[in-house]
Amino acid sequence: MSSKVYFVNLRARTDKSNKITKIRNLFDRAGFNELIQKDDLTAIKLHFGERGSDGFISPIFVRQVVDKIKEKGAKPFLTDTNTLYSGSRHNSVDHLLTALEHGFDYTVTGAPIIIADGLRSDNITEVQIDKKHFHKVKLAKDIVNADSVIVLSHFKGHEMGGFGGAIKNLAMGGAPAIGKKEQHATKIIVDQDKCVGCGECSEVCPEQAISMSEMKAHISLEKCIGCGECLTVCSVKANGMDWETDLVAFLERMTEYGYGFAKAHEKHIGYINFLINITPDCDCASWSDAPIVPDIGFLASTDPVALDQASYDLVNKQLGFSNSHLSCNHESGADKFQGLRSYIDGTIQLRHGEEIGMGSRDYELIVL
Repeated sequence: MSSKVYFVNLRARTDKSNKITKIRNLFDRAGFNELIQKDDLTAIKLHFGERGSDGFISPIFVRQVVDKIKEKGAKPFLTDTNTLYSGSRHNSVDHLLTALEHGFDYTVTGAPIIIADGLRSDNITEVQIDKKHFHKVKLAKDIVNADSVIVLSHFKGHEMGGFGGAIKNLAMGGAPAIGKKEQHATKIIVDQDKCVGCGECSEVCPEQAISMSEMKAHISLEKCIGCGECLTVCSVKANGMDWETDLVAFLERMTEYGYGFAKAHEKHIGYINFLINITPDCDCASWSDAPIVPDIGFLASTDPVALDQASYDLVNKQLGFSNSHLSCNHESGADKFQGLRSYIDGTIQLRHGEEIGMGSRDYELIVL
């Protein structure tokens, strides 16, 4: 059966059709009021953005979701988990400071922030899923303990996932460090012919797994945790992985973690994707490149697979920007994410998500 995905564009000529009003109407039409009960402790799962980036969802938009939850008599809080890689969100203190710097203050959003996996990512619980790669997944305890969840995702490209949407937000974003390691579980390799010895990868590696010798980077396979941080900073793309075999398993593992998050909340979880400022990279990068296509709108559903599929399709319908990181596939209908990274098939997320019962790739797009 097809799942319903609700869509609003960004056109506005009056105060009754501005983005704030559209988000509130989308919340109502998608049936999210039925997911939340009075006195629920409701998690709003989002990404606060790495310091230096600006592609994250605006706190002003988040405020609209907070207010809708409060209207139900529930108690919303904003949440995410600490990162596996080193950066401005590696522990809860730095994470909170970054969130505040990016405008996620109580006076703006109307909700407190709780970093769901604790000070040093050791606030953990397990959820049984019995799937291909995992029988149990390790998730952030304070996300699982929430009574209901609304997941807000900035839809964009991704260095290892092809694209990042609701599924990735659930999977990596809902997992503590040990869960993130289980998802990656792969090793990065260096093409010595391409390496120019800049040392950027060595500087960002959270495990000091990369050393420099004779002006070349060398990765210790014993120390490497496969987080992929080095991939984002290598300007010549010398760092990589076995994209044909390791990537498939990685994306399937990631999707199963997303399934575990969704299963933990069953009938009490809704999803909104923001198709604006659609950048080539994740908001985990400490920069935000130019968008690859025009802004599109907002989508909502109770099915994360259908939501990501609809988002993927809408992006591909756009004309790509020639002055962006998009190297090809600029025409309408062409796969923009393959145009960014031809070696990554991000639709593995969608296929495996459907196979394991997370949702349906078949959807009905309802334009509001």
